[in-house]
Amino acid sequence: MDWTWYLFRFDGRINRAKYWLAGLIIVCWMIFLAVIVVAFGPRSFGFSVSDIFKVVDPDTYRALSRADLPLILAKLIGTPLFTWVFAATSIKRLHDRDKSAWWVLPFFVVPGLINQFIDRIDNASIDVTLALISFILATWGGIELLFFRGSKKTNRFGADPLHVSPAGKPGRDQQRELEMPPQKAGPPPQWRVKPKA
Repeated sequence: MDWTWYLFRFDGRINRAKYWLAGLIIVCWMIFLAVIVVAFGPRSFGFSVSDIFKVVDPDTYRALSRADLPLILAKLIGTPLFTWVFAATSIKRLHDRDKSAWWVLPFFVVPGLINQFIDRIDNASIDVTLALISFILATWGGIELLFFRGSKKTNRFGADPLHVSPAGKPGRDQQRELEMPPQKAGPPPQWRVKPKA
């Protein structure tokens, strides 16, 4: 498997199993970075989706201190890496469902921004409405990407990743796509009629 394409590029399609595997890879990387940070000192550490949206939140920068330097460095390295891998695999999975990459906005960006800033709204009815919208969009996106099968045929984003060609490799079956011209009547050109002796 081409791991660079699989984890870092945005073109093509991946099936459900590879999407689940990408999630497992991200979790393993998070655990590895958490172990490194905890080795520098006894403190709790973790990554979450809200780390992505804390970048646009000014309150995040007011609470920083020098004691948090190992934590900040780990999050500075880990968060963009995890976000990139998550975005690349999610977009390829959306492509497998024959959806454009723009579906990342309602499935992940809008719920993430709502969850980051919802505690600053004083109106309870708006809070409940926004929380419900966030829950519905995130749940819909999760179900769409984690559980639904992709397009069975080649779509605008590429071949079905579950299709296996006769050569045993997933992807396009080029042999089926070859066009054979009809043969002309008569003997092949290398055959000649012997002259009478």
